[in-house]
Amino acid sequence: MRWSDLLRMSINSLKRRKLRTFLTVLGVVIGTASIVVMISLGLGLQESMYAEVEKSGGTTGLTVTGRQDGSMESSGSSEAASGEKEKKYVTDDLIKELRSLEHVKSVEPVLNLSAVAIKGKYEGSLELCGMTPEGLKSLNLELEAGGKLPDGDSAQLELVYGNAVLTNFYDKGTGKAYWDTGEVPDIDLKNDNLFLILDQDGYYQSQNTPGAGAADSGGESSGSGDQGKQPQTAPKKYVVKGSGVVAGGIDSYNTDSFKVYCDLDKLREYLKKEFRGRVIPGQPSTKSGKPYSKFVYSSAKVQADDMEQVEQLSGAIRSMGYNVETNADYIDSMKKQFAMVQAVLGGIGAVSLLVAAIGIANTMMMSIYERTKEIGVMKVIGCGLKNIRQLFLMEAAFIGLAGGIIGNLLSLTMSVVINTFVSGGSMGISGNLSFVPVWLVLISTVFAVLVGTAAGYFPARRAMALSPLEAIRSQ
Repeated sequence: MRWSDLLRMSINSLKRRKLRTFLTVLGVVIGTASIVVMISLGLGLQESMYAEVEKSGGTTGLTVTGRQDGSMESSGSSEAASGEKEKKYVTDDLIKELRSLEHVKSVEPVLNLSAVAIKGKYEGSLELCGMTPEGLKSLNLELEAGGKLPDGDSAQLELVYGNAVLTNFYDKGTGKAYWDTGEVPDIDLKNDNLFLILDQDGYYQSQNTPGAGAADSGGESSGSGDQGKQPQTAPKKYVVKGSGVVAGGIDSYNTDSFKVYCDLDKLREYLKKEFRGRVIPGQPSTKSGKPYSKFVYSSAKVQADDMEQVEQLSGAIRSMGYNVETNADYIDSMKKQFAMVQAVLGGIGAVSLLVAAIGIANTMMMSIYERTKEIGVMKVIGCGLKNIRQLFLMEAAFIGLAGGIIGNLLSLTMSVVINTFVSGGSMGISGNLSFVPVWLVLISTVFAVLVGTAAGYFPARRAMALSPLEAIRSQ
Protein backbone atom coordinates (compact mmCIF):
# COMPACT_ATOMS: atom_id res chain seq x y z
CA MET A 1 0.00 0.00 0.00
CA ARG A 2 1.31 3.39 -0.98
CA TRP A 3 2.11 6.10 1.57
CA SER A 4 -0.43 8.41 -0.07
CA ASP A 5 -3.16 5.82 0.52
CA LEU A 6 -2.14 5.39 4.15
CA LEU A 7 -2.10 9.18 4.60
CA ARG A 8 -5.57 9.56 3.09
CA MET A 9 -7.02 6.73 5.18
CA SER A 10 -5.49 8.16 8.39
CA ILE A 11 -6.92 11.63 7.76
CA ASN A 12 -10.35 10.26 6.88
CA SER A 13 -10.39 8.09 9.99
CA LEU A 14 -9.62 11.10 12.21
CA LYS A 15 -12.27 13.20 10.42
CA ARG A 16 -14.98 10.57 11.04
CA ARG A 17 -14.42 10.89 14.80
CA LYS A 18 -14.15 14.68 15.06
CA LEU A 19 -15.10 15.09 18.71
CA ARG A 20 -12.83 12.30 19.94
CA THR A 21 -9.98 13.59 17.78
CA PHE A 22 -10.51 17.13 19.05
CA LEU A 23 -10.45 16.10 22.71
CA THR A 24 -7.33 13.97 22.20
CA VAL A 25 -5.54 16.79 20.35
CA LEU A 26 -6.61 19.18 23.11
CA GLY A 27 -4.81 17.02 25.65
CA VAL A 28 -1.60 17.22 23.60
CA VAL A 29 -2.06 20.98 23.20
CA ILE A 30 -2.31 21.48 26.96
CA GLY A 31 0.66 19.19 27.59
CA THR A 32 2.88 20.85 24.97
CA ALA A 33 1.92 24.38 26.02
CA SER A 34 2.59 23.53 29.67
CA ILE A 35 6.09 22.25 28.93
CA VAL A 36 7.01 25.17 26.66
CA VAL A 37 5.67 27.83 29.04
CA MET A 38 7.35 26.27 32.06
CA ILE A 39 10.71 25.97 30.31
CA SER A 40 10.35 29.47 28.84
CA LEU A 41 10.08 30.90 32.36
CA GLY A 42 13.35 29.22 33.29
CA LEU A 43 14.98 30.47 30.08
CA GLY A 44 13.70 33.99 30.81
CA LEU A 45 15.45 33.93 34.18
CA GLN A 46 18.61 32.64 32.53
CA GLU A 47 18.61 35.29 29.79
CA SER A 48 18.10 37.96 32.43
CA MET A 49 21.12 36.66 34.35
CA TYR A 50 23.28 36.64 31.21
CA ALA A 51 22.24 40.23 30.41
CA GLU A 52 23.18 41.45 33.88
CA VAL A 53 26.51 39.62 33.81
CA GLU A 54 27.28 41.17 30.43
CA LYS A 55 26.66 44.64 31.88
CA SER A 56 29.10 43.94 34.71
CA GLY A 57 31.95 42.90 32.44
CA GLY A 58 30.86 39.62 30.91
CA THR A 59 32.85 36.45 31.45
CA THR A 60 36.12 38.40 31.70
CA GLY A 61 35.01 40.53 34.66
CA LEU A 62 36.34 40.20 38.22
CA THR A 63 35.32 42.00 41.41
CA VAL A 64 38.08 42.55 43.99
CA THR A 65 37.24 43.36 47.61
CA GLY A 66 39.34 43.75 50.73
CA ARG A 67 39.83 41.22 53.47
CA GLN A 68 38.42 42.18 56.83
CA ASP A 69 39.74 39.31 58.99
CA GLY A 70 42.77 39.62 61.26
CA SER A 71 43.77 42.40 63.61
CA MET A 72 43.38 46.10 62.84
CA GLU A 73 46.63 47.91 62.60
CA SER A 74 47.48 51.54 62.01
CA SER A 75 48.81 52.67 58.70
CA GLY A 76 52.29 51.44 57.90
CA SER A 77 52.15 48.26 59.96
CA SER A 78 52.50 45.08 57.98
CA GLU A 79 51.62 42.54 60.63
CA ALA A 80 50.29 42.52 64.16
CA ALA A 81 52.50 41.54 67.05
CA SER A 82 50.37 38.45 67.53
CA GLY A 83 51.33 37.27 64.10
CA GLU A 84 47.88 37.81 62.59
CA LYS A 85 47.82 39.22 59.08
CA GLU A 86 46.82 42.84 58.64
CA LYS A 87 43.57 43.73 56.95
CA LYS A 88 43.60 44.29 53.22
CA TYR A 89 41.96 47.36 51.71
CA VAL A 90 41.24 48.45 48.17
CA THR A 91 43.26 51.65 47.88
CA ASP A 92 44.85 53.66 45.08
CA ASP A 93 48.05 51.68 45.65
CA LEU A 94 46.22 48.44 44.97
CA ILE A 95 44.56 49.93 41.86
CA LYS A 96 47.99 50.76 40.44
CA GLU A 97 49.31 47.32 41.35
CA LEU A 98 46.38 45.58 39.69
CA ARG A 99 46.81 47.60 36.51
CA SER A 100 50.40 46.45 36.32
CA LEU A 101 49.43 42.76 36.39
CA GLU A 102 49.69 40.69 33.26
CA HIS A 103 46.49 40.10 31.27
CA VAL A 104 44.67 43.01 32.94
CA LYS A 105 42.75 45.15 30.48
CA SER A 106 41.32 47.72 32.90
CA VAL A 107 40.81 48.37 36.62
CA GLU A 108 38.17 50.77 37.94
CA PRO A 109 37.60 51.58 41.64
CA VAL A 110 34.05 51.63 43.05
CA LEU A 111 32.81 53.45 46.15
CA ASN A 112 29.39 52.60 47.63
CA LEU A 113 27.84 54.92 50.19
CA SER A 114 24.39 55.54 51.70
CA ALA A 115 23.08 59.11 51.89
CA VAL A 116 19.89 61.05 52.62
CA ALA A 117 18.13 63.13 49.97
CA ILE A 118 15.49 65.81 50.63
CA LYS A 119 13.11 67.55 48.23
CA GLY A 120 10.38 69.66 49.76
CA LYS A 121 8.22 67.47 51.96
CA TYR A 122 9.89 64.30 50.69
CA GLU A 123 12.85 62.49 52.18
CA GLY A 124 14.56 59.36 50.91
CA SER A 125 17.59 57.13 51.17
CA LEU A 126 20.03 56.92 48.26
CA GLU A 127 22.59 54.19 47.55
CA LEU A 128 25.39 56.19 45.96
CA CYS A 129 27.84 54.44 43.68
CA GLY A 130 30.87 56.51 42.76
CA MET A 131 32.82 55.43 39.69
CA THR A 132 35.33 56.89 37.29
CA PRO A 133 34.07 58.19 33.91
CA GLU A 134 35.56 55.09 32.27
CA GLY A 135 33.83 52.84 34.78
CA LEU A 136 30.48 54.54 34.22
CA LYS A 137 30.82 54.17 30.46
CA SER A 138 31.51 50.45 30.84
CA LEU A 139 28.11 49.99 32.49
CA ASN A 140 26.38 50.81 29.19
CA LEU A 141 23.53 52.49 31.05
CA GLU A 142 20.36 52.99 29.02
CA LEU A 143 19.10 56.44 30.05
CA GLU A 144 15.85 58.23 29.34
CA ALA A 145 15.82 60.78 26.53
CA GLY A 146 17.99 63.78 27.32
CA GLY A 147 20.02 62.00 30.01
CA LYS A 148 23.79 61.87 30.19
CA LEU A 149 26.51 60.50 32.44
CA PRO A 150 27.70 62.68 35.37
CA ASP A 151 30.18 65.42 34.54
CA GLY A 152 33.11 65.39 36.97
CA ASP A 153 33.97 69.00 36.07
CA SER A 154 30.55 70.31 37.06
CA ALA A 155 30.35 72.72 40.00
CA GLN A 156 27.71 70.47 41.58
CA LEU A 157 27.67 66.75 42.18
CA GLU A 158 25.66 65.23 39.32
CA LEU A 159 23.65 62.06 39.81
CA VAL A 160 22.22 59.39 37.53
CA TYR A 161 19.18 57.88 39.24
CA GLY A 162 17.88 54.35 38.87
CA ASN A 163 14.37 54.08 37.47
CA ALA A 164 12.93 52.92 40.82
CA VAL A 165 14.77 55.36 43.13
CA LEU A 166 11.59 57.42 43.60
CA THR A 167 10.08 54.55 45.58
CA ASN A 168 12.70 55.21 48.29
CA PHE A 169 11.17 58.63 49.06
CA TYR A 170 8.42 59.15 51.62
CA ASP A 171 6.26 62.03 52.80
CA LYS A 172 7.84 63.38 56.02
CA GLY A 173 4.41 64.52 57.21
CA THR A 174 2.62 61.17 56.87
CA GLY A 175 5.60 58.80 56.86
CA LYS A 176 4.09 56.99 53.87
CA ALA A 177 5.87 56.09 50.63
CA TYR A 178 4.90 54.88 47.16
CA TRP A 179 4.44 51.29 48.32
CA ASP A 180 1.92 52.49 50.91
CA THR A 181 -0.15 54.88 48.82
CA GLY A 182 0.55 53.94 45.21
CA GLU A 183 1.23 57.63 44.52
CA VAL A 184 4.51 58.60 42.88
CA PRO A 185 6.36 61.36 44.80
CA ASP A 186 6.14 64.76 43.11
CA ILE A 187 9.83 64.86 42.24
CA ASP A 188 11.39 65.31 38.82
CA LEU A 189 14.73 63.56 39.33
CA LYS A 190 16.09 64.68 35.97
CA ASN A 191 15.35 68.41 36.39
CA ASP A 192 14.87 69.12 40.10
CA ASN A 193 17.72 69.98 42.47
CA LEU A 194 17.82 67.93 45.67
CA PHE A 195 19.50 68.41 49.04
CA LEU A 196 22.00 65.64 49.70
CA ILE A 197 23.15 64.80 53.23
CA LEU A 198 26.26 62.64 53.42
CA ASP A 199 26.44 62.45 57.22
CA GLN A 200 23.42 60.22 57.87
CA ASP A 201 24.21 59.59 61.54
CA GLY A 202 24.64 63.29 62.19
CA TYR A 203 21.38 64.07 60.41
CA TYR A 204 19.25 61.58 62.31
CA GLN A 205 20.88 62.54 65.61
CA SER A 206 20.10 66.17 64.94
CA GLN A 207 16.47 65.28 64.26
CA ASN A 208 16.26 63.78 67.73
CA THR A 209 18.20 66.58 69.44
CA PRO A 210 16.07 69.37 70.93
CA GLY A 211 17.14 72.78 69.69
CA ALA A 212 19.44 71.42 66.95
CA GLY A 213 19.33 73.79 64.03
CA ALA A 214 20.00 73.08 60.39
CA ALA A 215 23.25 74.31 58.95
CA ASP A 216 23.13 76.68 56.05
CA SER A 217 23.17 74.76 52.77
CA GLY A 218 26.13 76.74 51.55
CA GLY A 219 28.15 76.67 54.77
CA GLU A 220 30.68 74.26 56.16
CA SER A 221 29.75 70.99 57.86
CA SER A 222 29.44 70.76 61.59
CA GLY A 223 32.49 70.36 63.74
CA SER A 224 35.34 67.91 63.54
CA GLY A 225 34.80 65.99 66.75
CA ASP A 226 35.07 62.24 67.12
CA GLN A 227 32.70 60.00 65.18
CA GLY A 228 30.57 59.08 68.16
CA LYS A 229 30.19 62.66 69.44
CA GLN A 230 26.66 64.12 69.37
CA PRO A 231 26.52 66.95 66.81
CA GLN A 232 25.08 70.27 67.98
CA THR A 233 23.72 71.24 64.57
CA ALA A 234 22.44 69.37 61.54
CA PRO A 235 25.07 68.42 58.96
CA LYS A 236 25.48 70.34 55.78
CA LYS A 237 23.02 69.93 52.93
CA TYR A 238 24.62 69.80 49.51
CA VAL A 239 22.64 70.88 46.46
CA VAL A 240 22.87 68.20 43.77
CA LYS A 241 21.25 67.86 40.38
CA GLY A 242 20.30 64.95 38.19
CA SER A 243 22.01 64.33 34.88
CA GLY A 244 19.90 61.35 33.86
CA VAL A 245 17.50 58.59 34.85
CA VAL A 246 17.83 54.92 33.91
CA ALA A 247 15.18 53.95 31.37
CA GLY A 248 12.32 51.83 32.66
CA GLY A 249 9.12 52.15 34.64
CA ILE A 250 9.05 52.79 38.36
CA ASP A 251 7.81 49.22 38.95
CA SER A 252 10.31 47.49 36.64
CA TYR A 253 13.53 46.01 37.98
CA ASN A 254 17.10 45.79 36.79
CA THR A 255 20.45 45.90 38.57
CA ASP A 256 20.50 49.70 38.24
CA SER A 257 16.92 50.35 39.41
CA PHE A 258 17.79 51.50 42.94
CA LYS A 259 21.34 52.74 42.40
CA VAL A 260 22.47 56.33 42.10
CA TYR A 261 25.65 56.80 40.08
CA CYS A 262 28.02 59.74 40.38
CA ASP A 263 31.58 60.78 39.58
CA LEU A 264 34.02 59.15 42.00
CA ASP A 265 36.47 62.06 42.32
CA LYS A 266 33.63 64.53 42.93
CA LEU A 267 32.14 62.27 45.60
CA ARG A 268 35.53 61.96 47.32
CA GLU A 269 35.85 65.74 47.30
CA TYR A 270 32.47 66.11 49.00
CA LEU A 271 33.24 63.40 51.58
CA LYS A 272 36.61 64.88 52.56
CA LYS A 273 34.99 68.26 52.95
CA GLU A 274 32.07 66.95 55.01
CA PHE A 275 34.05 64.63 57.29
CA ARG A 276 37.17 66.75 57.71
CA GLY A 277 39.06 65.28 60.67
CA ARG A 278 36.47 62.53 61.15
CA VAL A 279 36.10 58.96 59.94
CA ILE A 280 34.09 58.74 56.73
CA PRO A 281 31.26 56.18 56.96
CA GLY A 282 32.40 52.88 55.53
CA GLN A 283 36.07 53.83 55.87
CA PRO A 284 38.41 52.03 58.32
CA SER A 285 40.01 53.70 61.30
CA THR A 286 43.10 53.20 63.42
CA LYS A 287 43.03 51.70 66.90
CA SER A 288 42.81 55.19 68.32
CA GLY A 289 39.70 55.94 66.28
CA LYS A 290 41.43 58.30 63.85
CA PRO A 291 40.75 58.24 60.11
CA TYR A 292 42.77 55.75 58.10
CA SER A 293 45.66 57.37 56.26
CA LYS A 294 44.51 56.16 52.83
CA PHE A 295 41.18 56.42 51.10
CA VAL A 296 39.55 52.98 50.84
CA TYR A 297 37.21 51.92 48.04
CA SER A 298 34.38 49.42 48.37
CA SER A 299 35.69 47.29 45.52
CA ALA A 300 37.59 47.29 42.26
CA LYS A 301 36.21 46.06 38.95
CA VAL A 302 38.90 44.28 36.96
CA GLN A 303 38.59 43.37 33.30
CA ALA A 304 40.83 40.59 31.95
CA ASP A 305 41.98 40.72 28.34
CA ASP A 306 40.83 37.16 27.69
CA MET A 307 38.40 34.72 29.28
CA GLU A 308 41.12 32.05 29.37
CA GLN A 309 43.18 34.25 31.71
CA VAL A 310 40.44 34.90 34.27
CA GLU A 311 41.26 31.93 36.49
CA GLN A 312 44.99 32.67 36.45
CA LEU A 313 44.39 36.35 37.17
CA SER A 314 41.98 35.65 40.02
CA GLY A 315 44.52 33.28 41.57
CA ALA A 316 47.23 35.93 41.40
CA ILE A 317 45.00 38.50 43.11
CA ARG A 318 43.94 36.05 45.81
CA SER A 319 47.60 35.31 46.51
CA MET A 320 47.95 39.02 47.28
CA GLY A 321 45.48 38.56 50.14
CA TYR A 322 42.31 39.94 48.52
CA ASN A 323 38.91 38.42 47.90
CA VAL A 324 37.95 37.87 44.27
CA GLU A 325 34.61 37.07 42.67
CA THR A 326 34.51 36.29 38.98
CA ASN A 327 31.54 36.48 36.66
CA ALA A 328 32.53 33.08 35.29
CA ASP A 329 32.13 31.51 38.75
CA TYR A 330 28.80 33.28 39.12
CA ILE A 331 27.60 32.00 35.74
CA ASP A 332 28.58 28.41 36.58
CA SER A 333 26.74 28.61 39.88
CA MET A 334 23.64 30.11 38.31
CA LYS A 335 23.66 27.55 35.48
CA LYS A 336 23.38 24.75 38.03
CA GLN A 337 20.51 26.50 39.76
CA PHE A 338 18.69 27.21 36.51
CA ALA A 339 19.17 23.61 35.39
CA MET A 340 17.37 22.48 38.53
CA VAL A 341 14.62 25.07 38.03
CA GLN A 342 14.10 24.07 34.40
CA ALA A 343 14.06 20.37 35.32
CA VAL A 344 11.33 21.00 37.89
CA LEU A 345 9.31 23.24 35.58
CA GLY A 346 9.74 20.86 32.64
CA GLY A 347 8.72 17.92 34.84
CA ILE A 348 5.50 19.70 35.79
CA GLY A 349 4.70 20.22 32.12
CA ALA A 350 5.70 16.65 31.26
CA VAL A 351 2.98 15.33 33.59
CA SER A 352 0.39 17.06 31.41
CA LEU A 353 1.90 15.54 28.28
CA LEU A 354 1.93 12.10 29.92
CA VAL A 355 -1.79 12.43 30.55
CA ALA A 356 -2.20 13.41 26.90
CA ALA A 357 -0.24 10.31 25.82
CA ILE A 358 -2.59 8.12 27.83
CA GLY A 359 -5.47 9.84 26.06
CA ILE A 360 -3.92 9.09 22.65
CA ALA A 361 -3.44 5.44 23.55
CA ASN A 362 -7.05 5.20 24.74
CA THR A 363 -8.30 6.86 21.55
CA MET A 364 -6.35 4.47 19.35
CA MET A 365 -7.55 1.42 21.29
CA MET A 366 -11.15 2.56 20.94
CA SER A 367 -10.54 3.14 17.24
CA ILE A 368 -9.27 -0.44 16.85
CA TYR A 369 -12.32 -1.89 18.55
CA GLU A 370 -14.61 0.18 16.36
CA ARG A 371 -12.69 -0.71 13.18
CA THR A 372 -12.17 -4.41 13.84
CA LYS A 373 -14.13 -5.45 10.76
CA GLU A 374 -12.32 -2.87 8.61
CA ILE A 375 -8.97 -4.25 9.75
CA GLY A 376 -10.11 -7.79 8.93
CA VAL A 377 -11.14 -6.79 5.41
CA MET A 378 -7.79 -5.06 4.86
CA LYS A 379 -5.95 -8.24 5.84
CA VAL A 380 -8.11 -10.42 3.63
CA ILE A 381 -7.52 -8.29 0.54
CA GLY A 382 -3.78 -8.58 1.08
CA CYS A 383 -2.85 -5.56 3.17
CA GLY A 384 0.39 -6.34 5.00
CA LEU A 385 0.80 -6.20 8.77
CA LYS A 386 3.41 -3.51 8.28
CA ASN A 387 0.92 -1.29 6.48
CA ILE A 388 -1.69 -1.77 9.23
CA ARG A 389 0.88 -0.80 11.84
CA GLN A 390 1.93 2.23 9.79
CA LEU A 391 -1.71 3.30 9.45
CA PHE A 392 -2.35 3.47 13.19
CA LEU A 393 1.06 4.95 13.98
CA MET A 394 0.41 7.64 11.38
CA GLU A 395 -2.91 8.51 12.98
CA ALA A 396 -1.27 8.79 16.38
CA ALA A 397 1.56 10.90 14.92
CA PHE A 398 -1.00 13.24 13.30
CA ILE A 399 -2.63 13.79 16.68
CA GLY A 400 0.78 14.55 18.23
CA LEU A 401 1.74 16.88 15.36
CA ALA A 402 -1.51 18.83 15.48
CA GLY A 403 -1.31 19.10 19.25
CA GLY A 404 2.34 20.15 19.12
CA ILE A 405 1.77 22.92 16.54
CA ILE A 406 -1.33 24.32 18.24
CA GLY A 407 0.31 23.94 21.67
CA ASN A 408 3.32 25.98 20.55
CA LEU A 409 1.09 28.68 19.08
CA LEU A 410 -0.76 28.79 22.40
CA SER A 411 2.50 28.93 24.37
CA LEU A 412 3.80 31.81 22.22
CA THR A 413 0.56 33.69 22.85
CA MET A 414 0.83 33.02 26.59
CA SER A 415 4.46 34.18 26.56
CA VAL A 416 3.47 37.50 24.96
CA VAL A 417 0.67 37.93 27.51
CA ILE A 418 3.03 37.16 30.41
CA ASN A 419 5.68 39.60 29.19
CA THR A 420 3.05 42.28 28.54
CA PHE A 421 0.99 42.14 31.70
CA VAL A 422 3.29 40.51 34.24
CA SER A 423 6.27 42.63 35.25
CA GLY A 424 9.58 40.81 35.55
CA GLY A 425 10.63 43.52 37.97
CA SER A 426 8.05 42.33 40.50
CA MET A 427 9.94 39.02 40.62
CA GLY A 428 13.34 40.62 40.97
CA ILE A 429 14.56 40.14 37.40
CA SER A 430 15.06 42.39 34.45
CA GLY A 431 13.93 41.87 30.88
CA ASN A 432 11.19 39.49 29.74
CA LEU A 433 9.85 36.98 32.20
CA SER A 434 9.23 34.40 29.46
CA PHE A 435 11.57 33.60 26.59
CA VAL A 436 10.67 31.07 23.85
CA PRO A 437 13.56 30.40 21.44
CA VAL A 438 13.04 28.76 18.03
CA TRP A 439 14.84 25.59 19.09
CA LEU A 440 12.35 25.08 21.92
CA VAL A 441 9.44 25.32 19.49
CA LEU A 442 11.01 22.77 17.14
CA ILE A 443 12.03 20.34 19.89
CA SER A 444 8.64 20.48 21.61
CA THR A 445 6.84 19.83 18.31
CA VAL A 446 9.04 16.84 17.51
CA PHE A 447 8.62 15.61 21.08
CA ALA A 448 4.83 15.82 20.80
CA VAL A 449 4.96 13.75 17.58
CA LEU A 450 7.19 11.16 19.23
CA VAL A 451 4.89 10.97 22.26
CA GLY A 452 1.91 10.49 20.00
CA THR A 453 3.68 7.79 17.99
CA ALA A 454 4.83 6.00 21.12
CA ALA A 455 1.31 6.12 22.56
CA GLY A 456 -0.04 4.56 19.37
CA TYR A 457 2.53 1.74 19.19
CA PHE A 458 0.79 -0.82 21.41
CA PRO A 459 -2.66 -0.20 19.88
CA ALA A 460 -1.03 -0.71 16.47
CA ARG A 461 0.44 -4.00 17.68
CA ARG A 462 -3.04 -4.95 18.86
CA ALA A 463 -4.42 -4.27 15.37
CA MET A 464 -1.70 -6.41 13.77
CA ALA A 465 -2.51 -9.32 16.05
CA LEU A 466 -6.21 -9.49 15.09
CA SER A 467 -7.26 -12.61 13.21
CA PRO A 468 -8.73 -11.71 9.79
CA LEU A 469 -11.64 -14.24 10.03
CA GLU A 470 -12.54 -13.23 13.58
CA ALA A 471 -12.35 -9.59 12.62
CA ILE A 472 -14.72 -10.08 9.66
CA ARG A 473 -17.18 -12.12 11.80
CA SER A 474 -17.28 -9.44 14.50
CA GLN A 475 -20.41 -7.33 14.81
